[in-house]
Amino acid sequence: MLNPRWKAGGRAFAHIAQFHPELTALRRDLHAHPELGFEEVYTARRVKEALQLCGVDEIHEGIGRTGLVAVVRGRGQSSGAMVGLRADMDALPITEHNDFSWKSCKPGLMHGCGHDGHTAMLVGAARYLAETRNFDGTAVLIFQPGEEGFAGARVMMEDGLFDRFPVQSVFAMHNWPAMKPGTVGINTGPMMAAADRITIEITGRGGHGAHAYQTVDVVLVAAHIITAAQSIVARNVRPIESAVVSLCAIQAGDLGAFSVLPGTATLVGTVRTFDPAVQEMVEQRLKELCSAIALGFGATATLHYERMYPATINTESEAVFAADVAESLVGADHVVRDLEPSMGAEDFAFMLQTRPGAYLRLGQGTGASGSALHNSRYDFNDEVLPLGSALHASLIEQAMPLPTP
Repeated sequence: MLNPRWKAGGRAFAHIAQFHPELTALRRDLHAHPELGFEEVYTARRVKEALQLCGVDEIHEGIGRTGLVAVVRGRGQSSGAMVGLRADMDALPITEHNDFSWKSCKPGLMHGCGHDGHTAMLVGAARYLAETRNFDGTAVLIFQPGEEGFAGARVMMEDGLFDRFPVQSVFAMHNWPAMKPGTVGINTGPMMAAADRITIEITGRGGHGAHAYQTVDVVLVAAHIITAAQSIVARNVRPIESAVVSLCAIQAGDLGAFSVLPGTATLVGTVRTFDPAVQEMVEQRLKELCSAIALGFGATATLHYERMYPATINTESEAVFAADVAESLVGADHVVRDLEPSMGAEDFAFMLQTRPGAYLRLGQGTGASGSALHNSRYDFNDEVLPLGSALHASLIEQAMPLPTP
C-alpha cells in the first residue's frame, strides 16, 4: 500500500483508501468489458450508475456521443470558480494475453492503456468530493470517449463541453509504467508530441519481374523514399529540437505473385513533433522528397498529410500548481518536476489549446508481467487507485480552497 504524507492532500487519500475495494471492483469490471472509441455504451452506463451512488449534483450524458460530465458543487460558492478534471474511457483493438479472472471478455479488444483505471480514479474523486465538499466552487468531472485515435476530446468540445461548463482550468493524468508507484511526473511545457498521419501513394507501371526494364518499379521507389525520409530528422531538424518520422507499413503487390511487379504502392506512417515550425518543415520536406524521388524513377508520388493531435503542452502556472499538489500527497522526493516529454500523443491537447491546465504522469510500475502501455499483457496497477483519486480531488480542493474563517 502506498504511504502518502499526511498533509493537505493526505486527508483525501485516507478518506478514499476506505473504499479502495469498490474502486478496484469497478476498474476490473471495466477491464473485462472493453469498448472502442464512441462505442463506450456499457462503460458510460456503469460510470453513470457509480456517479449516482456517489451523490454528485448533476450527470450530463451524450456529450461527444458517449461522453459524460458530472458536476459537484463545493460547500462554498463565493469564488464562482469552476475547475475540470478529465479521464478517458476507451480501450484498444488488441487481443489480451493475460489469464486473470477480469481479463477481457471481448476477443480483439482490451484495456491496454489503463483507461479503465483512469475512469475508476475519477469516480473515486467524485465520491470523495461529493461526500466532503471541502472546496469553494464547482468541480466538473469529464469522462471522455475516444482518446485512442478518435479525438474524443475535440468531439466533446465541438459538442459544447466548455460552453456548457466554462472551466477556468482543466487537468488530466495518465498512468506511467516507467515510474514507480507513489511517484508523479510533470513539466511546465510539452508533455506529449503532436501526432500526424502520413500516407504516400506511389504510381508507376507494373509488369513482369523478368522484364523489369519495361516497368516503372514502385517497390524500388518506395524503398528510396523510406530511406530518404530518415534524412529529414538527421539533416533538417536542429539537434536541440525533436522530431520523429516513421514509415510503419507498406502495401504493394501480391505475396503470391512473386514475379509480378505492381503498378502502385502505398506507404503509411507517422510524424511526431513539438514545435509547429518543425512540423511545417517536416511536411514540406516530405512533399519535396516524395515528388523528386518518384520523378527520378519516372513514377509519381502523392503525400497525404493529416494533422491528428496537436502537442500536449502544459501551461506553466497550472503545471507548477499541480506539482505542488502532488508534493502535498507524496512528498517532494517523489515528484519529478522536469519529466522528459514523450513522443507519444494525447488528445487532451485539444483541451489545453483552449483552457489553461496540466497533464500529469502517475507512476504505477510495470507489475508482475513487466509490460508497458499498449502491450497485450498490460494491466493497470490497482494499488495506485486511491492515490490517483486523491490527486484528482486535491487539485479541486487546492485550486478552490474554502475561505478561512
